[in-house]
Amino acid sequence: MTEKKVLLTIFGATGDLAYRKLYPSLFRLYRKGSLQNNFAIIGTARREWSDEHFRAVVQKSISDLDPTSAEAQSFASHFYYQSHDVQDPEHYITLKKLSDTLDAKYDLAGNRLFYLAMSPSFFGVIVKELKAQGMTDTKGFHRVVIEKPFGSDLASATALNQAITATFDESEIYRIDHYLGKEMIQNISAIRFGNNLFESLWNNRYIANVQINLAESLGVEDRGGYYDKSGALKDMVQNHILQILSLLLMEPPAAFCDEEIRTEKIKALNAVRIYTPEEVNRYFVRGQYAPGRINGSDYVGYREEANVAPDSTTETFVAGRFTVDNFRWSGVPIYIRTGKRLTEKGTRINIVFKQVPINLFKTDVHKDCPERELPENVLTIYIQPTEGFSLTLNGKEIGADFKTTPVKLDYRHSAETVENSPEAYERLILDVLNGDSTNFTHWDEVAQSWRIVDAIRHTWDEETADFPNYPAGTMGPKAAFELVEKDGFNWIWEPEEWYRNRGLL
Repeated sequence: MTEKKVLLTIFGATGDLAYRKLYPSLFRLYRKGSLQNNFAIIGTARREWSDEHFRAVVQKSISDLDPTSAEAQSFASHFYYQSHDVQDPEHYITLKKLSDTLDAKYDLAGNRLFYLAMSPSFFGVIVKELKAQGMTDTKGFHRVVIEKPFGSDLASATALNQAITATFDESEIYRIDHYLGKEMIQNISAIRFGNNLFESLWNNRYIANVQINLAESLGVEDRGGYYDKSGALKDMVQNHILQILSLLLMEPPAAFCDEEIRTEKIKALNAVRIYTPEEVNRYFVRGQYAPGRINGSDYVGYREEANVAPDSTTETFVAGRFTVDNFRWSGVPIYIRTGKRLTEKGTRINIVFKQVPINLFKTDVHKDCPERELPENVLTIYIQPTEGFSLTLNGKEIGADFKTTPVKLDYRHSAETVENSPEAYERLILDVLNGDSTNFTHWDEVAQSWRIVDAIRHTWDEETADFPNYPAGTMGPKAAFELVEKDGFNWIWEPEEWYRNRGLL
């Protein structure tokens, strides 16, 4: 594997994201040889840490990966800490001196990568000062990684983008969404475009509906303060769900490269109808969890969670139906469902195919079949906690009578395969080092996603929500089921029924 030369500066180096995701992912790249001798990492934050303390923290963060003592020390020796106030221009002078010193020490060829792992409110001032101090004027590449949320609506996202593009070109900006680094999210394209069996049927002639589920069994935990200002619509739909949707809906790219894929994703998002207030009320449902009990455990309601207002109207659940106005998908409802404190954790996509015109499995031409319709054929893509896919077909039930029964062809990655596959952040950081933006979000995608979501948000802000409206441990409010049923469909994934049938709910 080719070694990457780079100086990586992490703003927010003492935070949870850096500790849990960035340092372990960087170590994996180090162990695999993508990072070897010619790299250095500067961690910055307000805390007064020494290099030694920083390196000890880094070593602790990678302990679960079972490095040898020599391996951990060698890796951590590339880490340097700089106490830093992002709003103080003087601190950037000190940061530049350290950067130039490390560039010369490790022969980094002027390659600079800046990772903004902190509040978006500081993004503008950080990139402004990086430019002012000449930290983006070196002879190598200059790239910046930005964590979500990218704005809180289209207006704030536009202002933020203008601030960043004053320093970095669009080609140098990597808006990271860790979902796009997951193995099975990337496998969507392989399943679609690598199999004529599916690609030839991937249209409104053969698909009845598409269902995207991102369910969480946990509540807000220690994120109550942040979540109460965001909610499920902004936290999940604007980014994760609409990114998945664009991959499902896009046309085949001319080549499997970042520019071509990005072009098709933008086209797909542009075809998603921006709803009127009347359509929002017809096609979207919001909810907030109340106290509940599942599998012997009791859970408090959202309003009783720490750092949440006792009269909060923030939604913890969203279900909806997107309409796509293009030739391939016209008439196919795209259902989405996401929420906290649901019955079971899971991210999965269900592609529900249209039924055969008639159930002809009858023994007499003059009689109707007891079951007029056969079960649907369903392609399921499992993203988490397990990864893989399944295809449900109708086959003959074993026995003397000619009865049909659904048969599931199921493939899940083995534990060994999953263990050896790159973690999402590892894959995405390597993409940045390679200058590959395929699995990152272009500004045009971000802007269109906000246009879609803003129409929903503005409608909801004009109305008073009737919260709470679903018990913790269930799959959301009754209206979420009615949303699908009134179109003549059902949610394919029904974990709630499994628990209810066993007296656990």
